[in-house]
Amino acid sequence: MNFEDKKIKERFDILVVGAGLSGAVIAERFASQSNKKVLVLEKREHIGGNCYDFINENGILINKYGAHLFHTNYEDVWEYIQKFSEWERWDHRVFGSVEGKIINIPVNINTVNAICGTNIKDEKEMNSWLENVQVKYDKINNSEQVAKSRVGEILYQKIFRTYTFKQWNKYPEELDASVLSRIPIRNNFDDRYFDDRYQVLPKYGYTKFVENILAHPNITVITNTDYCNFKNRVDFKTLIFTGPIDSYFENSGLEKLEYRSIEFIEEHFKNMNYYQINSVINYPGSNVPFTRIVEYKHFLNQKVPHTTIVKEITKDTGEPYYPVPNVKNITLYEKYNELAKREKNAHFIGRLASYKYFNMDQAIKNSFEYYNSIKTE
Repeated sequence: MNFEDKKIKERFDILVVGAGLSGAVIAERFASQSNKKVLVLEKREHIGGNCYDFINENGILINKYGAHLFHTNYEDVWEYIQKFSEWERWDHRVFGSVEGKIINIPVNINTVNAICGTNIKDEKEMNSWLENVQVKYDKINNSEQVAKSRVGEILYQKIFRTYTFKQWNKYPEELDASVLSRIPIRNNFDDRYFDDRYQVLPKYGYTKFVENILAHPNITVITNTDYCNFKNRVDFKTLIFTGPIDSYFENSGLEKLEYRSIEFIEEHFKNMNYYQINSVINYPGSNVPFTRIVEYKHFLNQKVPHTTIVKEITKDTGEPYYPVPNVKNITLYEKYNELAKREKNAHFIGRLASYKYFNMDQAIKNSFEYYNSIKTE
């Protein structure tokens, strides 16, 4: 449903701003569990937020806003998502191109042997090697110290430092420790990117998955509509906002928060089986501007005669994807959060509203927790 210039006469219990995972799940919870009438507003022309996917000109299911891999250890999240889609196991692997070599990422025994010329054979030897190279700190204050404390100086320089700058336009020492803390380090030959119990992809895509979440009869969805231009045209009791928190408080006089965006460069190849050996190959070096190349045909083992690759270049302008967690922004967010706490009948959830990186399962879990905390209001 698209909004036209008219007032919606129906009264809603809940107005949800944003039809991404956070907004869709919180809408579904109120609609199905509390029998509330919910209106979901989405400024984009589609639902699904950043996990939106579609079939492209080569017949390939592709994510518009970068590859999304679902993984979780939350049993309640796993049980929930199965209600709205069939899922196929996908143990995601990432390779990196470093000095002409294709290496495993995250760091494992293969990575160390390839880059450092070692001949580590087992966990005991890997633990010993790590112990010898790790930099010891009394207190970890930033992402550079996190990386060096885990893999030492050589791997930090070759894998993490420049890649982080390309990703964030800031070096690791300028970023909160949480940024590089998310990347696991393996002391074995496990080459999977995640080690969660459940690692899957939706059989029919994320858009269909979110569409099924929003299919409850108590939910109305309006796309192509900005909340700021619409809020006075609908009668509602409670607002749940999942967009950038600083956009909601744009008239507060506070400085805007920083976000990183992504430029996606698509290249199409006719009558080519595969362009690269893996779905994702990272490029940590400064010799190319992009951070990675994603070849979507690998996901779900799609059988089509052509292929598409997407090169990703991160930038400061454009759609906000990643909050930039440094001291300045974390401090500024707290000021916005204080404003949010004073808003009557308004709640702020999700990655952009919370100014915090969430994986997809964390976004769903966060929506569960918010619903449980405010459902009695």
